[in-house]
Amino acid sequence: MTTVATVSPDALRRTAPQPAPVATGPWRVEDVEALFALPFMDLVFRAQQVHREHFDPSEIQLSTLLSIKTGGCAEDCGYCSQSAHFDTGLKAEKLMPVDEVLEAARAAKAQGASRFCMGAAWRSPKARDMERVTTMVREVKALGLETCMTLGMLDAEQANSLKDAGLDYYNHNLDTAPEYYGKVIGTRTYQDRLDTLDNVRSAGINVCSGGIVGMGETRAHRAGLIAQLANLEPYPESVPINNLVPIPGTPLADVEPIDPFEFVRTIAVARITMPRTYVRLSAGREKMDDALQALCLMAGANSIFYGDHLLTTSNPRTGRDRSLLERLDMRIQGQGD
Repeated sequence: MTTVATVSPDALRRTAPQPAPVATGPWRVEDVEALFALPFMDLVFRAQQVHREHFDPSEIQLSTLLSIKTGGCAEDCGYCSQSAHFDTGLKAEKLMPVDEVLEAARAAKAQGASRFCMGAAWRSPKARDMERVTTMVREVKALGLETCMTLGMLDAEQANSLKDAGLDYYNHNLDTAPEYYGKVIGTRTYQDRLDTLDNVRSAGINVCSGGIVGMGETRAHRAGLIAQLANLEPYPESVPINNLVPIPGTPLADVEPIDPFEFVRTIAVARITMPRTYVRLSAGREKMDDALQALCLMAGANSIFYGDHLLTTSNPRTGRDRSLLERLDMRIQGQGD
């Protein structure tokens, strides 16, 4: 008779690899680079440990994103299909009526989303637009959804108006490291972005800010982005990590894709440096297979954009997402067991 040896859970915990201690912030870029340089399995293990200290590892938050005003943007962001500087074939549209936005919000809630994000392709909103967007915030919030908007740059008065309307989150991404920013965008400065985040924070609105990887940047640039986000006081409550979706007609249409494991490393480093934030697996998921998405969730992502479209790019079908989450035994935040 063959005897099978068993190992107790306590013994497994004692023998599990323990990554070397790392800095806990404020984060120097070299500290963040040191995290990126950890052996891959050690990095993911460390990120999972941090994640479990602050979140239920089997729970995921779902957000839905709607473009409420598409195209014709005056900015020259090199990744964006909505920029008026590039010929991408995208037709500019006016700001959506409130009732159409509410119809989309009801559908998002019915599909399990707990946050409804509204994006407008503006450099910054004009005075004539503020009444309608604040009405959208109030009406969507009345449906029982968290509200998020991304409208470009905000001054203090605009931020306070959105706060008064009940806005929960404002998204304004830093996109990349300060040193690489000028290679991607020329019509607004890095400080412009930081000033908007300051105005949002001062108004008492939660900050949603992340970046895009795969734009031709180096690992040092990715570390620089994470350091910038992690050193905000406080760091953002929500950090979307986007994998570039190359758009024909934009300057970044032919950029070399980022290595998938490097993308996972970026998720893991974001989790370690910002332990209490929601790290959102954002643009680029449609090109990721289920195994890669699962690895991102293991590395600390705990939020996704849910729905067939983002602003102008496609997203995995809701049925595919539901199937994946069920296979991973993931629970949707707000829906119980």
